[in-house]
Amino acid sequence: MRPPYHRSERPRAGRSPDSAPPAAHAVRAAVPVLAATALALPVLFGATASASAVPAPTESAGQTVGVDLTAQRAHWIDRTTVLWPAEADTEHTYALVSSAEGDLDLSEGVLGGTHQALDLAPAPDGPTDEQREAWPHLADLSALTIEGANLPLLRSALTGQLAVVERDGEGAVTAATGVQIPGVLDDVYAAAAETELGAVWDSRGRPTVSLWAPTAQSVSLELYDDPTTGTSRTVRMRQDHRTGVWSVKGPVSWSGRYYTFDVRVFSPSADEGRGAVVDNRVTDPYSVSLATGSTRSHLVDLSDPDLAPQGWSELAKPEAVPSHAAAVYELHVRDHSVSDPTVPAELRGTFAAFTESGSTGMRELADLADDGVDYVHLLPVFDIGSVPEDPADRAEPPCDLDSFAPDSEEQQACIAEVRGEDAFNWGYDPYHYTVPEGSYATEPDGAARLTEFRRMVAALNDAGLRVVMDVVYNHTHQAGQDEQSVLDRIVPGYYHRLEADGGVATSTCCPNTAPEHLMMGKLVVDSVTTWARDHKVDGFRFDLMGHHPKQNILDVRAALDELTLEEDGVDGASILLYGEGWNFGEVADDARFEQATQTNMAGTGVGTFNDRLRDGVRGGGPFDEDPRAQGFGSGLYTDPNGSPANGTEEEQLARLLGYQDLVKVGLTGNLRDYRFTDSSGRRVTGGEVDYNGTPAGYNLAPGEAVTYVDAHDNETLYDALAYKLPQDTPMDDRVRMQALSLGTAVFGQGTVFVHAGSERLRSKSLDRNSYDSGDWFNRLNWDCGQGNNFGVGLPPAWDNEDKWDYARPLLADPALVADCAAIEESRERFGEMMRVRASTPAFSLGTAEEIQARVSFPTSGADELPGVLTMHVDTRGLDGDWSSVTVVFNATPDTVDQGVDALAGGAVALHPVQAESGDEVVRGSSFDPDTGTLTVPPRTVAVFVQD
Repeated sequence: MRPPYHRSERPRAGRSPDSAPPAAHAVRAAVPVLAATALALPVLFGATASASAVPAPTESAGQTVGVDLTAQRAHWIDRTTVLWPAEADTEHTYALVSSAEGDLDLSEGVLGGTHQALDLAPAPDGPTDEQREAWPHLADLSALTIEGANLPLLRSALTGQLAVVERDGEGAVTAATGVQIPGVLDDVYAAAAETELGAVWDSRGRPTVSLWAPTAQSVSLELYDDPTTGTSRTVRMRQDHRTGVWSVKGPVSWSGRYYTFDVRVFSPSADEGRGAVVDNRVTDPYSVSLATGSTRSHLVDLSDPDLAPQGWSELAKPEAVPSHAAAVYELHVRDHSVSDPTVPAELRGTFAAFTESGSTGMRELADLADDGVDYVHLLPVFDIGSVPEDPADRAEPPCDLDSFAPDSEEQQACIAEVRGEDAFNWGYDPYHYTVPEGSYATEPDGAARLTEFRRMVAALNDAGLRVVMDVVYNHTHQAGQDEQSVLDRIVPGYYHRLEADGGVATSTCCPNTAPEHLMMGKLVVDSVTTWARDHKVDGFRFDLMGHHPKQNILDVRAALDELTLEEDGVDGASILLYGEGWNFGEVADDARFEQATQTNMAGTGVGTFNDRLRDGVRGGGPFDEDPRAQGFGSGLYTDPNGSPANGTEEEQLARLLGYQDLVKVGLTGNLRDYRFTDSSGRRVTGGEVDYNGTPAGYNLAPGEAVTYVDAHDNETLYDALAYKLPQDTPMDDRVRMQALSLGTAVFGQGTVFVHAGSERLRSKSLDRNSYDSGDWFNRLNWDCGQGNNFGVGLPPAWDNEDKWDYARPLLADPALVADCAAIEESRERFGEMMRVRASTPAFSLGTAEEIQARVSFPTSGADELPGVLTMHVDTRGLDGDWSSVTVVFNATPDTVDQGVDALAGGAVALHPVQAESGDEVVRGSSFDPDTGTLTVPPRTVAVFVQD
């Protein structure tokens, strides 16, 4: 079961540097090079994260090692060097010992068990400069040099239990510890980066099955005729000692068979952490198809025409949209259809539901595409470990949830009883990275799930939408000898990032992977490439991308760019990349490598989520004790809600003006070097505007900004406004503030990112972290008659109980439940804004230079109105019908005037879409040509165009 904070963003602490020195990872950087892009929260894992860091400690040679073989405090970093976490005593002797039987024993004060030993000698100057650069978090450790060892001896030692033993002059053991081995594996087996792993098919339909398992003592292939039952046939595999890869070539008849590997290997986590040689029956980390429940891998050739939907090879995709112009709609596969009565019951919650073109949900997605949405971003659709794939193994809440009061504790209590066995989870629980999730398939056994996934992609393309996958390579669902552990049962201690004592780091919520290691980085690249080439996925969003090395993301980009329509059927260069650039945990501040964080990714073309604009619009942050902290889009100062969290009137004004500067920077794509006049009247750059101690502007190009005001993490926008707007705010005004807040993302430069249902006032009944809250709290209703899901019970206690006192009076208030009229009004306003955006290049200028030359905030300065922003875009010379576009965001309850000198005497009018709007309020906006004054009604976004 996931920790309570699983999908919530991490607390902010510390500070993210403006820039960070590159970490040249010697051997580790040898993996083939590729690249990336980014999204929103600190994992946008449950919540949106921040750029700030929780500093990671650096290991020091001043530690006391002791005698403990259950920890791994020594680090074998390459074929010549072991790092020792204590001062090396030149009067003592050191040895690296290995036991093929895994029976090292120090219980009697002497080293027992069957073992071989390699002598180690202290290096008087410690690690070399190159080693310190490659392993910055280990730079202060002592260095021990391996004496007289050849490669065969090193490879043999790596297949056993390892320890570094220190003895005094009398030969008595004074210290001993286990050994971390990723560095030496990357050195000794560097050639493995060039190998093809998993099942590779030749032109005659014969598979070669390969597994990288350099520390294994033996590996065999277990073949099955059936996905779940029957005995296996054992097939011997041979190891290439240069690469550490075990492989076997099979006949054509293996196609369609199921398989596992039997890996005999020493595992430090076995025998309750004491370590032991174990025989692990494990699936293939390079699986592309699986049995139900992911218990066996499935041998299929992804190029087999029988797996392709009709027309797959000639699939016509909507035109690719570059990141600086793209609009992305974030959607969960199950949410899309599970509550849609127009989808056949047996297809609800599945990939197949997307093929129902006449369903309400698909018609709505097609309408969104017509309005200007370009991509559907699907929350994780790879194989996950948190949802039973066999429907017979799932449980439903044993209650009549509709029978309870809107502010009752009963709904969440009932859901809690089955939340580990129900059909819902966001899916940030990777089990197999390169197989579609079986619980979303009508037939989870074997290749049927592949075909259903492809049909979904084709159906979305046919609806006018390209497809982005949310990928989660930063952690696994389980590790060690756990049942759903794969990587760590094949090469124990390699694929995961380890702490000083050898324990797996869990700062992401779960066992952190280590893409800085050669073969984990390769797995990321190979997996993404497979999804793009073989399943025609059009973009990737990297969860907690800041836990990846920057180089790993660049390697992904480079690999995708190699894909061509002629050779691969895919234009890889057009594939969108973005991710969460949060900076925290054991890797924070580039402690182990140059991270793929917000500031570090500037200039790469890979997008990162813009939490600055989000917080400026919503107000406060994801971890506020009092959720009523207001912002620009929620009434701070101009419509106070009375919460002490907002401070005095003077403090509210100061905070609001600061938020307005954050929003201005956000509207430019969070450009670091964009110069403008801030709310104090100073001429500043985006990088000089403060955001919780870090620069508000950090991008070098607008396409690197993913701009949003809500996402799957944290409360939905509607729920945030429910907390923050005064409770007696009429529904009409709530709709207007919803539209105004969304408008800050829609009319900004960069990638527009919208959470599914925000255009329809979607609520999760104030649940801030609904990753495991079931269908009940996550319902997305396409039919406005089903409501917006507000007031369906107190949100789950495991993440919200501390907010229940704030939530109760709101959930009990029927005036806060949106009716059909409000939902339809909200949807119309969003559609209009998207059509406005699509009709002019003013909102997708593409370069920092164009934005600096064309975008201005003419009313910004010491006299700017609190709660009002005016953005002017000079569009002369661009394609389009107008010489300028001016947007006024009036978040106040009053009609306001904004004087723009550049418009005086001009022919200025509301944008044609708004001039014909069903919203009579926005139609009341006006322009006085004599003074250049724009007049905008309360709580309104008005777009004016000039001939």
